[in-house]
Amino acid sequence: MKTIPIQPAPPGDDEEIVVSLYAAQEKIQSRSVTGVFARWRWFFVWATQLVFYGLAWLPWNGRQAVLFDLEARRFYLFDLILYPQDFIYLTGLLVISALALFLFTAVAGRLWCGFTCPQTVYTEIFMWIERRVEGDRSARLRLDAAPMSAAKFGKRALKHGLWGALSLWTGFTFVGYFTPIRELAGLVASLSLGPWQTFWILFYGLATYGNAGFLREQVCKYMCPYARFQSAMFDRDTMIVTYDEGRGEPRGARSRKADPKALGLGSCVDCTLCVQVCPTGIDIRKGLQYECISCAACVDVCDEVMDKVGYPRGLIRFATQNGVAKGWNRAQMLRRALRPRVLVYSGVLLAVSLAVLGSLWLRTPLKVDVIRDRGALAREVEQGRVENVYRLQIMNATEVAQTYELRVEGLPGIALASGDRVEVAPAEVRAVAARVQVPPGVAASGSHPIQFEVRAAQDERVRVREKSTFLVPR
Repeated sequence: MKTIPIQPAPPGDDEEIVVSLYAAQEKIQSRSVTGVFARWRWFFVWATQLVFYGLAWLPWNGRQAVLFDLEARRFYLFDLILYPQDFIYLTGLLVISALALFLFTAVAGRLWCGFTCPQTVYTEIFMWIERRVEGDRSARLRLDAAPMSAAKFGKRALKHGLWGALSLWTGFTFVGYFTPIRELAGLVASLSLGPWQTFWILFYGLATYGNAGFLREQVCKYMCPYARFQSAMFDRDTMIVTYDEGRGEPRGARSRKADPKALGLGSCVDCTLCVQVCPTGIDIRKGLQYECISCAACVDVCDEVMDKVGYPRGLIRFATQNGVAKGWNRAQMLRRALRPRVLVYSGVLLAVSLAVLGSLWLRTPLKVDVIRDRGALAREVEQGRVENVYRLQIMNATEVAQTYELRVEGLPGIALASGDRVEVAPAEVRAVAARVQVPPGVAASGSHPIQFEVRAAQDERVRVREKSTFLVPR
């Protein structure tokens, strides 16, 4: 049996040592970059923001083109007028979005994140403002390290003022999709905003200000769930931002005239510019990382460096893991895009999209709800006839006043004792009381199925049939 001696602690060494397991988040100051992908990124910035800020002001048939009127429970999408009963279309849209995300991720990785995600778009805009006010990366680093002064305070105040103005305008535009934006502008001008509008303008503005101005890459790294489950959709034939390790290593600095082969070096000059331009602060040379958003800023700056030193472009490029490992060209990698999982995603996405579009195309611009009057389920009236009272909710999903004809069937001699025509204003819902009677003795006591038919007088193709029940007392 081995004995382990226990040594007493030296006197005075009994102080508790605290080891911190938390490392403070370092602010990432990314370098500006130009190139093909930078131009594409700004194209999508302009495209998405023109749609977001401009669509709310687009007039359509005397109203706002896109308006989600929650108070009136009507949703306007150009010529479409949707009611809460059309919630199924929102479900279809969500399914299409999810399938599209799966498909695009399987083919080309996180291109959505790098080019069109709102977090990326607004971060790009905020960083552009920051560069204009404080300068590029080196100038901002010097400003961060400098003590507070009048010049530093002025630059910071101007930057945050511009950020705040843009954030408030963004919040205002967002609320403008739920309250008519021209009406909302009048309320803002007269300082008569309601509590609901005030809260959501400030909330959405604060979210934009905080996410794009301060959190930035932390949203992508820690808050967005997509970064965590993307690995389940990637495979070795997914097109991702890739560093060609076989060509680039071993890396090292050298003069432009030096022969890298004679020095035993690869094409990477270890300038670290790929790290400096990365908005999430990663080193792409370490391989695929979940923090990479495929913005391709490192591709642009590396191509620029390769041009300067006289090496071929593509040390960092969009490629597949199989393509890099096997030395495939672009055409060979693109052919592998049509693999089984991609075809399955494409087929399902196409089927669901066609189904939703077909349903919208064939949709009847009329909704009818039949509700029984529970206060008078059944009663006998003149000549021994049995009467049931119903309430018909007729929803005109067009922007033209409509005249609807009412019919009922299901029992011998059944008829409407109330009016059989009703006028409904454009995009309005009208409740109509319908008294239905049957002759005595035509039906046994109990419940009997009947049907209401509501038909547009101007277009017989526009008709809706709704089932209900007729009660005959004992």
